[in-house]
Amino acid sequence: MHYLCTIPWTSLRYYIPLKHKIDNNIIIFFISAILYVSCRTVEPPEPYGACPSASQVAWQRMEINMFCHFGPNTFTDKEWGDGTETEELFAPTNLDCNQWATTAKKAGMKGIIVTAKHHDGFCLWPNPHSTHTVVNSPWLDGKGDVLSLLRQACKNNGIKMGIYISPWDRNAPTYGSEAYNETFRLTLEDALSRYGDIFEQWFDGANGEGPSGKKQKYDWELFNNTVKRFQPNAIIFSDVGPGCRWVGNESGETGETCWSTLNIDNFTPGTGAPPIDTLNQGNRNGSHWVPAETDVSIRPGWFFHPNEKPKSVEELLRIYYTSVGRNSLLLLNVPPDRRGLIASEDSLRLVEFRNALDNIFANNLANYAKIEASNIRGNSKEYGTAALIDNDFNSYWATDDNILTPTLTLYFDNPVTFNRIMLQEYIPLGQRVERFHVEYKDAKGIWRTLTTATTIGYKRILLIPKTTTEAIRIIIDKSLACPTINAIGIYLDEWGTTTQDTP
Repeated sequence: MHYLCTIPWTSLRYYIPLKHKIDNNIIIFFISAILYVSCRTVEPPEPYGACPSASQVAWQRMEINMFCHFGPNTFTDKEWGDGTETEELFAPTNLDCNQWATTAKKAGMKGIIVTAKHHDGFCLWPNPHSTHTVVNSPWLDGKGDVLSLLRQACKNNGIKMGIYISPWDRNAPTYGSEAYNETFRLTLEDALSRYGDIFEQWFDGANGEGPSGKKQKYDWELFNNTVKRFQPNAIIFSDVGPGCRWVGNESGETGETCWSTLNIDNFTPGTGAPPIDTLNQGNRNGSHWVPAETDVSIRPGWFFHPNEKPKSVEELLRIYYTSVGRNSLLLLNVPPDRRGLIASEDSLRLVEFRNALDNIFANNLANYAKIEASNIRGNSKEYGTAALIDNDFNSYWATDDNILTPTLTLYFDNPVTFNRIMLQEYIPLGQRVERFHVEYKDAKGIWRTLTTATTIGYKRILLIPKTTTEAIRIIIDKSLACPTINAIGIYLDEWGTTTQDTP
């Protein structure tokens, strides 16, 4: 730890007892003692701009969660039900939420969000504020409760539980009137008060049934306050958060520039949402911390359809790189089938996907490098380059406040071959880096540009041509405040889906 001394060296002799012979050893001893008791540590950087809550940081660190679309649509082969489906349709023959949770765990997922109520209005729990629920289905003679079973399964497997409750309800008689907002509030209250901690409340802005269909003026303030009342730590998802935002598409593509900050004033979910490109990229210096969540399905549809197949490992890796690798959380939908089980081909694909990720990121070549920085905050080891590879989220390399364009250089004793570069900002202090580029030293010892990029955020993974070198240089070209980087990774992905020829 670095200390800034406040005592003049010329005064040191006055601190030495006269009975001791004044020699160099005694002077050195007293210098050390006085430095220890009289000096202070280097101050950390001040937070910059909108910053995440502790719950938002914990949410972002989950990285990949499972979405489970399950309900009447599972049995009708539809994506959107119209609310007239009979409750008797919901009749899973072997529903096992523990199988969902163990599958998620094997895939390295940290949470499961289930469609507790989709647009058709059918509730997977015995909601007393609706008649369109599991109570009136033949499943378990009307005594079933999917949310209760999932709660226990998540607890058994160390998985967090979230719920999707659609504001749109094509079954509720009061939908389209002011009375419906109160009905929906009571529905939220019932679900959020029964099942313990909910890590994420998923809303969307779907509303209305065409030009002549019912329209509802949603009371978003009422809905969000209800969530906060019963689940104060839950992340609320919608087009404008406030906990996290929709990324603007369902193809798994986060913007190459992705700010976790967003201007949300005068916007609402649905038709009142910010433009799609803003959802995809966020706002530089946005007023609120509303990070992106990328929702995409492992199959073409969201609900289970027997004629569909899961995406390949290569496709899932591409999605990982364009979501988690671009400062977003990945919410991967894996729909249970008509038995109430995740299909074996889906669970197998998830395990293959996890194995691929584990293999790609098993060996961080940066661990073998000597890392030098052009500036270290206060010349303190506390903010030195060791923090980049110590696997401690809360330690980070930082520069002095006035140094906004520093350089990190990695030197290797022997040439290394790589095609992935990973960087992470210490987001509790805000998102800072706006633009940077990477260089490598070629066989002739000449520095050459390898790639350029914009934002980093929680995690940025750069896909670059397969390159062999003895030195890599990361140059921050523009930062809104002094950079705070808590991890760097250099990897070789040999799956070959995006690897290019050596430049």
